Amino acid sequence: MKNLGRHVLAEVYDCDPNILNDAEEIEEILVKAALEAGAEVREVAFHKFSPQGVSGVVIISESHLTIHTWPEFGYAAVDVFTCGERVNPWDACNYIADKLCAKHMDATEIKRGLFDAPVKAINF
Repeated sequence: MKNLGRHVLAEVYDCDPNILNDAEEIEEILVKAALEAGAEVREVAFHKFSPQGVSGVVIISESHLTIHTWPEFGYAAVDVFTCGERVNPWDACNYIADKLCAKHMDATEIKRGLFDAPVKAINF
């Protein structure tokens, strides 16, 4: 069965809380994760919450990477969605977990856009 993309949903535990609370460092980690996986970065947006936590998105030509952090729990929710076959979302996800100094990660891959027949472009 043909699919349009792969979406990795990761639960990242026992991370360094100082990293999880640093918006600039989180942004750098996600951008580098996208590049390490071979993606083409288009735009970034990150927000630092008060008193703690960071949320952000890296838009890539192949789709996106997102993160939401809870420093008080040493936890991050990470999504890496890539379209096509050139970029492996696991490369980016594993890079992020490593840079967050995670001790444990549970992750699941979901195939997106499943088709029985070859995908045809539709012009509107």
